[in-house]
Amino acid sequence: MTSLASVLDALRRWPDVEAPNLVAVDAADRLLLDTAAVSIRSAQSTGGAGAASTSGEGDESSGGGGAAPGTVAVIGDGFGALTLGLLELGARDIRTHQDPLLGERALSANAERLGLSGFVSHGLTAELVEDAALVLLRLPKSLDQLDEWAQLIAAHAAPDVVVLAGGMVKHMTLAQNEVLARHFGSVQAGLARQKARVVTASAPRASAAAPVTWPRTARLDPPGLTVVAHGGVFAGAALDIGTRFLLEHLDDAAPQAAAAIDLGCGTGVLAAALAQARPAIRVHASDQSAAAVASARATMQANGLADRVTVVRDDALGSLPEASAELILLNPPFHTGTTVTADVGIRLIADAARVLAPGGELRVVFNSHLRYQPTLRRLVGATRQVARNSKFTITSSIKGA
Repeated sequence: MTSLASVLDALRRWPDVEAPNLVAVDAADRLLLDTAAVSIRSAQSTGGAGAASTSGEGDESSGGGGAAPGTVAVIGDGFGALTLGLLELGARDIRTHQDPLLGERALSANAERLGLSGFVSHGLTAELVEDAALVLLRLPKSLDQLDEWAQLIAAHAAPDVVVLAGGMVKHMTLAQNEVLARHFGSVQAGLARQKARVVTASAPRASAAAPVTWPRTARLDPPGLTVVAHGGVFAGAALDIGTRFLLEHLDDAAPQAAAAIDLGCGTGVLAAALAQARPAIRVHASDQSAAAVASARATMQANGLADRVTVVRDDALGSLPEASAELILLNPPFHTGTTVTADVGIRLIADAARVLAPGGELRVVFNSHLRYQPTLRRLVGATRQVARNSKFTITSSIKGA
């Protein structure tokens, strides 16, 4: 017989990066589950009946409504703690959305290892939260991402929905409460516990007929592209400075390549710019973020490039065979969640090295303090500096035979 504590203690991050400073479950997950337990127990004892209520300041365990086990949605679950914890508490038929593909895979792996079932993964669509009376979410770093989530919940969840939004206090801001207040009439914070806190939102302001403000579109000149961005994508509908710098140094990148890859494509700006500059080239754009993939696909449509740029959700380049690429572009992240680490970038470089054909080029832009050059030489091959400014370095690495 399992218990909530034993389920949470057994969770792993795999296949995502695992390290001593990276955890699969934290105090915010535990506090969210303890707060939600009130709703689950109420639903079990009343057969799903009961009015929703919101927590007052200082009441950590109240705030759940009378959500029936079949009307629970989870958004932003890291590695399965919330989803599997809810199952252990007695909820069933949980709908869950995780933006990172590795999060989805970790949830599935943890569920299989623990012998738990009763959840379905969804995209960020109305079906995820439709008629849900209880929604658990981990507060994201991006206020835009939170805004898109909150708008979706308010428009499509049950009128008496209760949203339990949790995080670690050091990553929480009053601006997050303000975003929730755009979409909910009541937003109340509970007391902190073990440096975690839960904010309870209820009384949705929107209806299904309310105007949808996501994704957002902007024109970028240069490079002369229309970019489309969902809330959870890095840099939004703008051009981050690393990508801008790399765009200035693409002309001599494997100029004879017939096909190229944009690894970690985000909104797809690099892929679109390369396809626009080289009409004969075909581009494969890859990202593990569902928001990035949706954004990049919309960006290609907006620029008339969907026939030459294929966008896929993938773990690095896991769907591509070895030694198959002539040119790979990479602007690697230097963090996972809220933890700064070079491990994510190294993992992407290693897979790029696997997919590069002999003589193929990997062109990377990165924060100069990360000093990826030794890693690039070891994993890929001969590496030279293409350009450097006050913050970023661009390198070109050629795969050895």
